[in-house]
Amino acid sequence: MKLGKVLKNAGFRQRNVFGEDLISIHWAKGAMGVVRNLTKNFFAVLSFQWPRTIASAVALAFLNLGPFVGVWLAHGWARLPYGIALFGIFAIYCGMGMKSKIPPWYFFLHPVSTCLFVYTILRSMAVTLWNGGVTWRGTTYPLEDLRKGLV
Repeated sequence: MKLGKVLKNAGFRQRNVFGEDLISIHWAKGAMGVVRNLTKNFFAVLSFQWPRTIASAVALAFLNLGPFVGVWLAHGWARLPYGIALFGIFAIYCGMGMKSKIPPWYFFLHPVSTCLFVYTILRSMAVTLWNGGVTWRGTTYPLEDLRKGLV
């Protein structure tokens, strides 16, 4: 994240590309391995601000879980906006499936991945605050230095 910020501040442009055939690594084992690997990152993405982190977690849960709940709880025409939102989410999965190996049926796992994502954001905040910083590859970076951008 810091490297990307430095590049952008220096006036360079960035792009995202699909490079699935360029490199392959075993990054994490299972969903909880991914959660552990991302724990050091998510609080940093939110500038180490706990109010922003809480607000982001709530908004993420509301926007991503709301349509799945609303389509069942709403009555009559009130279901329509939730159905449109669900169709939009499904369309995103279909679109991703055209460019990657993500199949459209992963749409049905979207609520599970949303819960894991929210959990990871909150875990990142809690672990960083509890430890007073971020530990990466055996080095601990104090939270105050991280907030100042010294690291």
